[in-house]
Amino acid sequence: MSAAPEAEASAAPTTPTPRIVTGSVLRTRGGRLSLRVQGRSVAVTLILLALLLTVMTISLTTGDFSLSVGEVLGALFGDGGGAADFVVNTLRMPRLLTALCVGAALAVSGAILQSLTNNPLGSPDIIGFTNGSATGALVVIVVTHGSMTQIALGALVGGLATAAVMYLLLLGSGMQGFRLIVIGIGVSALLLAFNSYLLTRATWQEALEAQAWLIGSLGNRGWEHANTIVIAVAVLLPLALLFARRLSMVEMGDTTATALGVNVGATRTALLVISVALAAFATAVTGPIWFVALAAPQLARKLSRSSGPALMPSAAMGAVLLAGSDLAVQRIFSPALLPVGTATGTVGGLYLIWLLVMESRKSRA
Repeated sequence: MSAAPEAEASAAPTTPTPRIVTGSVLRTRGGRLSLRVQGRSVAVTLILLALLLTVMTISLTTGDFSLSVGEVLGALFGDGGGAADFVVNTLRMPRLLTALCVGAALAVSGAILQSLTNNPLGSPDIIGFTNGSATGALVVIVVTHGSMTQIALGALVGGLATAAVMYLLLLGSGMQGFRLIVIGIGVSALLLAFNSYLLTRATWQEALEAQAWLIGSLGNRGWEHANTIVIAVAVLLPLALLFARRLSMVEMGDTTATALGVNVGATRTALLVISVALAAFATAVTGPIWFVALAAPQLARKLSRSSGPALMPSAAMGAVLLAGSDLAVQRIFSPALLPVGTATGTVGGLYLIWLLVMESRKSRA
C-alpha cells in the first residue's frame, strides 16, 4: 500500500539546496552597477596566481638548456642572446601559454556545466562535448587534411553539434542534471565508437597523426596553437564572467531565478554555448585533456568556499593543474616524451573513483 506514495515522492522534482550568499557588495556612485566580492575567493585566486607564476618561472628557466630569470626576461623583451631567444620564444613560451589557456578554458567550461546541472559529474569530458569536439577535429585531420585553423573550426562545430543533439534529446524534459549526464555518457560512447571508425578508414600516416592527437599532448605546440587558444579565451572568458551573476541565480532554481528577473532559458543556452566553445577550442589545440574540467572547478570551489560558480578561481586552478602537470611530466619522465593527457587521465581517474565513492556515501547517509 505504501509503494505508490514512495514512487511519487521519488519522482517529484528535487528542490535545489539553498545557498548562503556571502561577501561584500561594491556599487558605483549611482548604484547602477554592483559587484559582490568574496574575500576568501579573492585570496584563493591570488594564491593560485602566485603558484602559477612559480610554475611559469620554473618552466621557462629549467630543462636541458638552463637559463637564469634575467636571461628569460631578456629573451621575452628582445634583449636576450640567440640561444636564449630560441629556447624561450620558440620552444618553451608557446607551450606554456597553450597549457595556461587550455587549463583555464577547460576549468571554466567544467565550472559552468557543473553549475548548470547542479552535479559534480557535469563536465565536458564526462557528458560528451570533448568527444564531440574530437570527432569534428578528426574529420578535418583524416578527411580534409586541414590546417590548424580548420581543425579548430572542426572541433568547434563538432562540440556545438553534440550540444545540439543533446538539446534535442532533452527537449520537453528540461535540463535536469542526472538526465543530462546519463544521456551525455551515452552520446559520448557513440562518439568514441565513431572516432574509432574514422581511424580505421584513415591511412597509416593519418591514423598515427590522429592517434597521437587523441592522447592529448602539449608537445611541439607552436605560436599558431598558442595564438588560437589565447584569442578564444580572451573572447569567451569575459563572456562567461559577464553571465556569472545570472549563473549564480540559476543555481537557486528556475522559480527563484525567474522571480529575480533572469531569463532562465536564454541564460542556460548562452552559457552552454560558451562552455562548449571553451572545451572545443581547448580540445582543438591539444587533443582531449581529460579530467581537468572535472576536478579544477570542484577544487577551486572547495578552497574558496564560494556560494557561486567561482569562475575566476576555477580558471586559475585549471591553469595551475595543467601547467604543473606538464612541467612534472617534462622533468620527471625526461628524456621520455610522456603526453600530459596520460598524466591527467591517470590522476583524474583516481579522482573520479574517489568522487563516486564519496557521492555514494552521501546518498546512503
